[in-house]
Amino acid sequence: MEQEFLKTTKDREKHQEDSQLFGTPTAQQQLQQGLEDMYFLLSREYPFKASLALVGNRYQLVKRQQTALQGMACSAIQLETRKRKEVAAAVLKDKEVYLDAFNVLILLETALSGNYVFRGLDGCFRDISSVHGSYRKVDQTAAALLLAGNALRELGAAKVTWVFDAPVSNSGRMKGVCYEIAAQHGFTWEAILEVSPDKFLIDSQALVCSSDAWILDECAAWFNLGAYVIEQLLHDQVNMVQAKAII
Repeated sequence: MEQEFLKTTKDREKHQEDSQLFGTPTAQQQLQQGLEDMYFLLSREYPFKASLALVGNRYQLVKRQQTALQGMACSAIQLETRKRKEVAAAVLKDKEVYLDAFNVLILLETALSGNYVFRGLDGCFRDISSVHGSYRKVDQTAAALLLAGNALRELGAAKVTWVFDAPVSNSGRMKGVCYEIAAQHGFTWEAILEVSPDKFLIDSQALVCSSDAWILDECAAWFNLGAYVIEQLLHDQVNMVQAKAII
């Protein structure tokens, strides 16, 4: 198992069809129209799954497009709640920050791999990688950890705690990788394993970094680390689809 973990795959889940599904003006306009419909339905308390199915059928969106739309959409109440609890970069100085570890890591790996990431109505970037119960390092893993670490150090965070999902395979090994990188680069890091990391982050009442919808809706405060890294540090290196504001 250790040898398998040490082997990395080149990129995180590239899909040949994504350039057509997300990269053309027509595809992006279709997603935007679908997003506007989702916002309308969710803001009127239509169930999420039913709304997604309705919009997906209307615009003939395939599964990957629907998955992207799912991450980009939220209701008016969710948008207001998330924005109210979002903190600016300057607030991180001398603060302890908790990271939704796999959420942050896989997003940055995806961006560095050249795959599409999607900026939702709440300003968060999300990926559509399918990592269910098992995590495997890719060539961009170390670079993703360094990006997050350097960004948080530059912003003055006093301590960073990576919260890994214990039931996911290789989470224990990634905890070790975090400590190795922290030692090499002088990061003030802690890495912990939690059976229910989402609940842990919410109950902690800490300042968290995540793009998970439930965490953003229920946490005490959050910083949009993914967007900060992608927009401020990676600039035009990333393939992205950005939601336009809905008035």
